[in-house]
Amino acid sequence: MKVLVPVKRVIDSNIKARVKSDHTGVDLANVKMSINPFCEIAVEEAVRMKEKGVATEVVAVSVGPIQAQETIRNALAMGADRGILVQSDADPEPLAIAKLLKAVIEEEKPDLVLMGKQAIDGDNNATGQMLAALLGWPQATFASKVEIEGSKAKVTREIDGGLQTLEVDLPAIVTADLRLNEPRYASLPNIMKAKKKPIDVKEVATYSVDVAPRLTVLKVTEPAKRVAGVKVETAAELVNKLKNEAGVI
Repeated sequence: MKVLVPVKRVIDSNIKARVKSDHTGVDLANVKMSINPFCEIAVEEAVRMKEKGVATEVVAVSVGPIQAQETIRNALAMGADRGILVQSDADPEPLAIAKLLKAVIEEEKPDLVLMGKQAIDGDNNATGQMLAALLGWPQATFASKVEIEGSKAKVTREIDGGLQTLEVDLPAIVTADLRLNEPRYASLPNIMKAKKKPIDVKEVATYSVDVAPRLTVLKVTEPAKRVAGVKVETAAELVNKLKNEAGVI
């Protein structure tokens, strides 16, 4: 079984994002970049499938600048077999990413696409669902447990009321949630081995996909800073402030 894992290069989760002075976007200059945490979880799950003998090959694919090869190398160091980079200097929207992934999938013909439920930069949580719709494949999102049984995948997902278990026919799209697993740290020998694993670099134009943006960013600003709270002596005073000052009741 071949598992394809899309991975995205994002600002490291431990770094505080800064907005550009002209408010046109997030400042990426001299900022540490790393693999998206949810993508890392998806890679870990795919590698575990390979270690169990369920999967025979794990392919990491990324859409982004040439520096995204580092993100793919991270996945290769964790245990993926090879990588594919669809090079794009622009930051494609989720629909464009889904179209490009669809083209890659039609070439690679994987049995399972295992991906993070969202990226921590845009927080769109849309690519997996769009990809499933474009391919006409079943999907199981927000997976906290994945079991492969023959030609089916049993996926446990967290919902407001508890846990929901879905069974989907393969090939399928599965998006990983935070509690699916704890990603491993890549060992030094595996990091060195990853340098020799192949990464196939392709251009967006190779796939003849329309990646024109549908959205226009008008302005990017930092969230307003929280103001200090106040203490009240009585419930009546609380109600008065909520009604006359906060205007919420």
